[in-house]
Amino acid sequence: MSRTALRICPLCEATCGLTLTIEGTRVTHARGDRDDVFSEGFICPKGASFGAVDSDPDRLRTPLVRKDGELREATWEEAFDAVAAGIRPVVERYGPNSVGVVLGNPNVHTMAGALYPAVLLAGLGTRSVFTASTVDQMPKHVSSGLLYGDANAIPVPDLDHTDHLLLIGANPLESNGSLCTAPDFPGKLKALKARGGTLVVIDPRRTRTARLADRHIAVRPGTDALLLAAMAQVLYSEGLVEPTPHVQGVEELADALREFTPEAVAPACDVDAGLIRTLARDSPPPPPRPYTAASAAAPSRTAPWPAGSSTS
Repeated sequence: MSRTALRICPLCEATCGLTLTIEGTRVTHARGDRDDVFSEGFICPKGASFGAVDSDPDRLRTPLVRKDGELREATWEEAFDAVAAGIRPVVERYGPNSVGVVLGNPNVHTMAGALYPAVLLAGLGTRSVFTASTVDQMPKHVSSGLLYGDANAIPVPDLDHTDHLLLIGANPLESNGSLCTAPDFPGKLKALKARGGTLVVIDPRRTRTARLADRHIAVRPGTDALLLAAMAQVLYSEGLVEPTPHVQGVEELADALREFTPEAVAPACDVDAGLIRTLARDSPPPPPRPYTAASAAAPSRTAPWPAGSSTS
């Protein structure tokens, strides 16, 4: 006998609504929940394959303990005993930081995953902690923590009202935006272009998103920090930075970036210096102006791409 269950997809941060068909204990079909107030029926290929993931014959259903060189199924009690027996002598001989803890993506999608890792890490006393975030979006957490005082205060752009979007190393046509967390991100990109907006992608690969873009900058892998430094240097040198009381360290940053001119970084980034200047000039929003009929009809500034608010 089959039944329908409404659930939230646990496979990434986008938290899309799912409508699952369940027969017995098996998920036999998955589709987007059109009544979900957030995702509005959109799901990515991961969510659509939820049933296949659930019934995968290689999916781990019990703990595995290595005995005589082979992994064998075990009870949870046996697994915990094996962990305790292996960790204690290592900690006693080499110290707590010799124990590495790897936390997978599902830890942020369950209450248990949010409660127990902190207890485990406190008991171990180790600082050797690795997560899905450390190989994925940790720079975003670090920058958010430094900017806003909270590593989880991730800013989400207003994609429905953006008319110049700069994506760096992102492929939302495949990932649905991940931390950006917007329902039907591919649809929002296409809507941006349909209303005359501009999409610029900086990525070494020509991804599906890059193919959709008005301009694809194939920066050399590992040099995006240099490219961003040069763009910021242009903003300072051309007087396009408008400090506010809420931002500290503006002058120090200008001094630190003084030598990172587009000409200095162009050979390393494999991006033309003139193009770097264009990217910088088109990134900041235009200065506020009094609204008049003439100003409403005029472009906000001279630029090779349509100008307007910028989100990066």
